Amino acid sequence: MSDKKIEIYIAIHKKAKVLERECYIPLHVGAEGKEDLGFTRDNTGDNISCKNLNYCELTGLYWIWKHSKADIVGLVHYRRYFVKSFFTTNMEKAITDKDINNYLKKYDIILPKPYWTYKKTVEEQYAVDHNIEDYKKLRKIIEENTPEYLDAFDAVSNRRYFYNYNMFIMDKQLFNEYAEWVFYVLGELEKQVNIDNYSDYNKRIYGFLSERLFNVWIERHKELKIKTLYANNIERKPWVDNIRNLRSKILTKIMYH
Repeated sequence: MSDKKIEIYIAIHKKAKVLERECYIPLHVGAEGKEDLGFTRDNTGDNISCKNLNYCELTGLYWIWKHSKADIVGLVHYRRYFVKSFFTTNMEKAITDKDINNYLKKYDIILPKPYWTYKKTVEEQYAVDHNIEDYKKLRKIIEENTPEYLDAFDAVSNRRYFYNYNMFIMDKQLFNEYAEWVFYVLGELEKQVNIDNYSDYNKRIYGFLSERLFNVWIERHKELKIKTLYANNIERKPWVDNIRNLRSKILTKIMYH
């Protein structure tokens, strides 16, 4: 069987250097009303680009859902790429189309290494920086509208790790199923939440909650075979973050298992 067509979109919102390689496509998220950066923009065709302040990179994810015709799609960030190395800050070390094809012959989805919350559950960790009432409303929406996901929601809420950054690579049809569910759920929440008095940071509510919802969807579909890779921030010292995360993982397993 021949290799499949791959489109990995690089979410970017400002002028910055991005990986220039076949199958990687810079996508200007929140492009509506903004200066043209010379990249594909998420405000064409069916789009929610104007919601970027609240939905973050999900405006790009929505655009991919509605417009990409590739067999395999993915989302990375202009500062974060999937890499094999614990240490690298070189975007040129990002996995190639050949790597992706090889991984997806064995696995269904490529995700970042899980982030370990250690002393707090995922729900408790959300409550530290955000309005926990929104989280509770989200649970109620799932209970009433997609109850088949409720056990998965509770399982994710009570664990001490999650896959973050909304980064992934997977089959487009599989991605379509996720996108249809997550935008329905977030749309229902949007009807119930007034964020006028939120800080600019917490107005990014749907981006933050979607990171948790992605994990709920993955938990619901336990049949998926997952390959995890490092998602190093190329503007930082990734080994510092990776060592801290590894420490949290070890301490979590010692204290809570």
